[in-house]
Amino acid sequence: MNSTGTTNSNRSRGVNEGTTIGTPAGPLSIVTGPEGTVRAAGFVADPEALLPLIHPGLRAPVRLRSDLGPVNRAVTAYFDGDLTAIDEVPVEQHTGGAFLAHSWQVLRAVPAGEPVTYTGFAALAGRPAAVRAAAAACARNAAALFVPCHRVLRTDGSLGGYRYGLPVKKWLLGHERRLTAAGAAPE
Repeated sequence: MNSTGTTNSNRSRGVNEGTTIGTPAGPLSIVTGPEGTVRAAGFVADPEALLPLIHPGLRAPVRLRSDLGPVNRAVTAYFDGDLTAIDEVPVEQHTGGAFLAHSWQVLRAVPAGEPVTYTGFAALAGRPAAVRAAAAACARNAAALFVPCHRVLRTDGSLGGYRYGLPVKKWLLGHERRLTAAGAAPE
């Protein structure tokens, strides 16, 4: 695991655990590995719906639980106003591409309330001309919220896309903007 809490493992270890948490933005399902690292998260009602997003080397059957301990506490704290609560939750995604893995680490460092454009994200990732690759990193991110792809906007400042719908993206950006002095999410 690196300093941003993202690991690149290609070993499936046992059974994944999953839960769904009711949030103001909608149900948030989370799948963790046996060691409690987030392997997938998204605004869907069933954790098993996230399985196709998990790299095959990390995919395993999901055992449903009502609580994932520190992960649930971090999500609750985030929605209660502690926007940094999710920052230290370890995330485990796998890719064969170094830029994609690096991009996910960079996304974890984008502060709440300070969204960036895809162009800005590409520059932060060290490849300013790789705007399409930066967008692909957002699109392939399996761990929404924990790897906050919702904080990336189109170059013109509009919302762009979001796997879980623009109303969820708009709600998350608004939540973060309301709680930070620097926020500038579009209305």
